[in-house]
Amino acid sequence: MHIIGLLAVLIALPLLGILAAWLGLDAAGVDSLRQQMQTVLPGYLATSGWLALMVPLGVVLVGGAAAVTVSLFEFPGRRWLSWALLLPMAMPAYVSAYAYTDFLQYAGLVQSTLRGWFPGWRMDVRGLPGAICMFVFTLYPYAYLLARNALSERGNHLMEAARMLGTPLAERIVRVALPLARPALAAGAALALMETLADYGVSAYFGLTTFTTGIYKAWVVLDDRIAAAQYASLLLLFVAVLLWLERREQGRMRFAVTRGARSADAADSAEGTRPHLTRGPTVLAWLVCGLPVVAGFLLPVGILLHLWWGEVNHEAGVAFDLARYAGWVWNSFRFGGMAALAAIVLALALCFALRAGGLPRLQGAMLRLTARLAGMGYAIPGSVIAVGILLPVAWLQARWPAAGLGVLLTASSLGVIYAYLVRFTAVAVQSVESGYTRIPASLDEAARTLGSSRRAIAWRLHMPLLWRSLAVAALMVFVDVVKELPATLLLRPFDTDTLAVIAHNLARDERLGEAALPALSIVLVGLAPVLLVMRALDGRRPAPLQSGSTPA
Repeated sequence: MHIIGLLAVLIALPLLGILAAWLGLDAAGVDSLRQQMQTVLPGYLATSGWLALMVPLGVVLVGGAAAVTVSLFEFPGRRWLSWALLLPMAMPAYVSAYAYTDFLQYAGLVQSTLRGWFPGWRMDVRGLPGAICMFVFTLYPYAYLLARNALSERGNHLMEAARMLGTPLAERIVRVALPLARPALAAGAALALMETLADYGVSAYFGLTTFTTGIYKAWVVLDDRIAAAQYASLLLLFVAVLLWLERREQGRMRFAVTRGARSADAADSAEGTRPHLTRGPTVLAWLVCGLPVVAGFLLPVGILLHLWWGEVNHEAGVAFDLARYAGWVWNSFRFGGMAALAAIVLALALCFALRAGGLPRLQGAMLRLTARLAGMGYAIPGSVIAVGILLPVAWLQARWPAAGLGVLLTASSLGVIYAYLVRFTAVAVQSVESGYTRIPASLDEAARTLGSSRRAIAWRLHMPLLWRSLAVAALMVFVDVVKELPATLLLRPFDTDTLAVIAHNLARDERLGEAALPALSIVLVGLAPVLLVMRALDGRRPAPLQSGSTPA
């Protein structure tokens, strides 16, 4: 009971720390809040609002069009494009922003050519429209993957039935395919929106005034902890509403998919029912499916490779310090490894306790609360979690200076690992829960009948059957940690830079050539879960995507 309660407190502490900022609001705090509402808050609300409106719309249009095309039509290259459309999942939006900033700079080839064709032409990618495009072309796989799974389950059969009833193709898409995919598209849009609100790299690099940049500026630049907590609480409230809406859409999606759904193998038998596109529509299908792949993955990777190659050959020598690069890689892998190990241990303990049951009512309620808190952490932006950790630590440090708690969390890896656990334990819990669903409860009952203890059941029975799920969970947490930027920026120990942090710092200083190699390394690490998704889909074991996570 004590351990479960301690876990619940540790996971909930960042949220409680943010909400506690409103409890001690005095006259000075009210005056500061009034000044913020008159100065910076309208800008934060406007920019975040435009992103919240346009990014989900773009994600639904791009991802939905691609899902409908590859699921309901047959054309040359369809199978290859169906996998290639997942590649932008490996591309963080801030890495894509670094690449396109160099590609579309004022003196670059693209804008120079356009000015030759259209005198007076000028375009600045580092603005709100550019940020919307970065997010859309890197986050559309959320909507694409969920909608593709929904359409693959039943879409072909229902479309064929509608065709036999004499319904025209356009009407079949509007009245059959889109309503079938609508819950999946809504869930994918919600996931993309949460990722957008959690982003710091694109907003900071493009100079946008969003809540995430406001949190970082208030804490680090202005040293205003109360303002940072207030911004974080507003963002947390918005994310909580989105999470509720996303869970509701997930429930609707599962109902639409499972009720009367056919198996994946049965869906494969419907491939012959897909209408074959002629030459003109085939070209349009290639554009619909190929443009997101090129814009979201191939072109940014090509630009980064070009930048890196130019940096390597700068002045006929290697300008990049490989020793420092090895240190950044080591820090990223060290943080990722420690967080992954701690996350799978915590997830395994929670899932086993939930499965074993037999606890008193209070302990069972506390356990379920802990699991729910751990499950919602992924939807909370890293900047919010960081502020939620630093605020109570600062209060404790001011109250008991001799304790050294602030130094312990900010001068070592403990603080940043704690933030990673709060945010990414949800990924591990989801994977371990998925593994437990494939272990019949009768095996546990048989083991208990034979006199096995709970520890023996967990170690000798569950572990051999769960090792794949545990490996997937560790990999997913590791990749997310390597890509995480805002929490790492706020909580990392002094002079401890990761690949994400150094890529952001170098790009911020306009040293894009040097930022190319760490950015490419992040993309390379991010390819691992994409390959897992491809393998799972190729093995015909589709699974619905949960809040902010990638299916494995």
